[in-house]
Order: sequence, then C-alpha cells, then structure tokens
Amino acid sequence: MPLRVRLTLWYGSALALVLIIFSVVLYAMTARNLRDAVDESLEDTATIAVRSLEERGFLPLLNERELLSQFPELARIDKFFQIFSPSGTITISSPNIKHHDVPLSRTALETAFSGHSIFESAKYPNEPPLRVISVPIMYRGNLLYIVQVGTSMETVGETLRRFLILLVVAMPIALAVSLAGGWFLAGRALRPVDEITLAAQRIAAGDLTQRLGMPPAQDEIGRLAATFNNMIGRLDASFRQIRQFTSDASHELRTPLTVMKGETDLILRRPRPVEDYKGVLESNLEEIDRMTRIVDELLFLSRADMGEVKMDALPVALEALVEDVHRQARLLGQDRNIEVVLGTVVPLVVQGDDLRLRELLLNLVENAMKYSHPGGKVEISLLRERQEAWLSITDHGIGIAPEDHKRIFQRFFRTDVARAHTKKGTGLGLAICAWIADLHKGRVEVQSELGKGSTFTVIFPLAPPAS
Repeated sequence: MPLRVRLTLWYGSALALVLIIFSVVLYAMTARNLRDAVDESLEDTATIAVRSLEERGFLPLLNERELLSQFPELARIDKFFQIFSPSGTITISSPNIKHHDVPLSRTALETAFSGHSIFESAKYPNEPPLRVISVPIMYRGNLLYIVQVGTSMETVGETLRRFLILLVVAMPIALAVSLAGGWFLAGRALRPVDEITLAAQRIAAGDLTQRLGMPPAQDEIGRLAATFNNMIGRLDASFRQIRQFTSDASHELRTPLTVMKGETDLILRRPRPVEDYKGVLESNLEEIDRMTRIVDELLFLSRADMGEVKMDALPVALEALVEDVHRQARLLGQDRNIEVVLGTVVPLVVQGDDLRLRELLLNLVENAMKYSHPGGKVEISLLRERQEAWLSITDHGIGIAPEDHKRIFQRFFRTDVARAHTKKGTGLGLAICAWIADLHKGRVEVQSELGKGSTFTVIFPLAPPAS
C-alpha cells in the first residue's frame, strides 16, 4: 500500500475516532445542560409560587379559580401545577395538566415529610416525558401541602433529536473534507520524497553528479535532502578516489613491468656475454623488489581500511624508540652519504603499538634520506609541548611546494621534483605514516620550502601517568 494511502487512512481513522468521541461528549453535555435548564426553571417557578402562597397565608386553601386569579404565576402556559395534601391526594390542579392526573410518587411524599424538594421524571404511554419538582409547604414543622410543578420534555427531546441528526450528517461530511485535505497535504509533503526517489534512480544509472534541490525550510525533508546530497557527494568522491587509485596503482606497477620487458626483449635479441645477462637479471630483481614493496604496502593499506590490522595499546618510551631508529638510520645513511643526527630528545611515553610507531619513524627517516642531497644531514628530535609529544624529522633536501603539502599524504602521489630526484619510492609511505598517526590519535604536520628541505612533525598525546 502506498505511503500516501497509509498516511491518509491513519489520519482518517484517528480523525473519525476524535469526531465520534467529540460528538458523544458534546451530545451528552448538551442533554445535561438542557435538563439542568428545565430543572432550574421548574425550581424557580415552584419557589416563587410557594413563597407567594406562604406570604399571603392561604389557609384554608382556596379553590382553583380563586387561586389562579390571585396568583397568576401558577398559570404558566409551558408548565402545570398540582397541590397535594399530606395524604397524597390532589386538592387543586391547573387546567393545562392534560387529560390525566400526575400522581404523587411515594418517594416524593416521603421526601416532602422530611422537608426537602425532589426532582422526578415521568413517562406515560403515547405521551412525551415529563419533568416535575415536588416542594413541601411546612408550618411549625408540620407538612401542610405539597406543591408540584411540572413541564413537558417534548421540546428538549425534539432539540436533542435535531442536534443528533446534525451531528450524524455533519460528521461524515467533515470526515470526507478532512480526508480530501489529508490526501492533498500528504501528496504535498511526500513530493520531495518522490524527487529523492527519481534522483536515486538516476544515480543508480551511474550519474553521481545528481543533487537534490534544497527546500527553503530546514524541516525533516530538508535535512533528509541535505543528508542525501552529502552521501552522494561522499560516494562521488570515493568513486573518484577509487578510479584515481586504480589508475595510479596500474601506472606504478606498469612502469617496472615495462622496464623488465624492455630489458628482457633487448637482451634476448642476440647472444650476449654472461655479464650482460647478469646485469639484466639484477635490474629485473630490483624492479621485482619494488613491485613487491608496492603490493605489500597496498595489502597493508587495504587491511587497514577494513580494520584487520591489529594494534596494541601499551606504554611506549619514545626516546628509546628514537635512539634505536637513529642507530639503524645512521648505518643506512653511510651508504648514501647522508648524516643522521639526534637533536634534542626528552623522555616521553605515549600509548600505542611499538612496532607501528617504529615503522612510522623509519618511513619518515628513510623518506628524508631519500630526498636529501648527497652529503646532506637528517636530524631527529623529540620535544614536549604541553600534553603532547612532538617527534620531528628535518632534512635539507629538495623540499615540497606549498600547494602539495596536503596532497603528499594521498596514495601514490609523488611530486614531479621527487620523481626526477629518484626513481625509488612507491608513493605509499606517507599515506601509511598518516594512517598510523591517526590510529594513535595523533597527526602529521609538514613544513617545507621547495629547494630548502622539509620538516615532518608527528604529534601524539602523552600517555596518562601511571597510578
């Protein structure tokens, strides 16, 4: 069932229930108010009559004609009256009491002897219901007479019948009009959802440039459209990144394969000395090592993206780690004519994985040596800034252009200057460093100037003091 139909049905059901409850309550309150008005009118009439009779001291009791002439308030057209003796017999009755008498009930008689008034309802065959009040006339604590004033409830009943007909007729009309309005409003409210559906269908066809128009009101639909646009934007960026990643990976792997194929084709064109074959094999081995390193790093990043790389969270003494890496890097620097020195190193402890932190530092130091000039120097330092550890690696090599500072952490990105400086490198080392730093709740910052060198600073939060 369409959502629009379901919303309209739910709305209609709830509205019908509300209308029924409202009509029942309104009808009951109207009936009660009309009856209270009749009772109040009867009570006022009886009170006036009794007071007038008591004030004029009718003893002995006058006959009907004399009574009506002296007390015209007892001759109301819409009401009738009767006067009963203490025994319950009628002594006087008004001429408009119809063709039958209304007897005094036993309850009314007993109540009159106690000196209280009472309201009663009476119903006779083929006659409208009556409403009567019986009021005692007391003299020195004794019951003299009982004045009974009554009226027909036919007008009240007719009013209630007409009111009920009005409710029965008006309720379906109001419900039908409300359902039509609900159907229209549901369509208006769900129109943006239809637009989202159409946009999603176009996106499913491969068009990730589609965006939803933002409504002026930032309501639920507006937030849904904004969320949808953000999601599509992220998907578009992800797909672009995947396409770029695939292109870069293919390029990085194709280059060594092209070199290997070219050298192998060239060496096989004619017989050559053993030294030439050996040289080609050594070159191929270097390219194979490079491809192996690319594949290993790609596998590592892939596992990292899927959360499959296990990380320890133990206290790590950074100064000891820096000293170990410095000893390894100094030996590597001797082969490349690069001096690796220690700057200021203070004892600091962070929470993390010793192996991953060592890998991070080695990658940055090797990167610094790789892009340094022969005879250059790389400096490692460890400082404390507030509650953070600042691990810095500084070189005086080729440097990085300002516009490339953020891009160097993208996978496979290498500047033209870096490619010209050395063919070694995969373009994945800094991406791995950024991932390791992020996993340790840290970050990698770079300060560099083209042709003057670079400083990479890894900032970690310090481990809480041991309790």
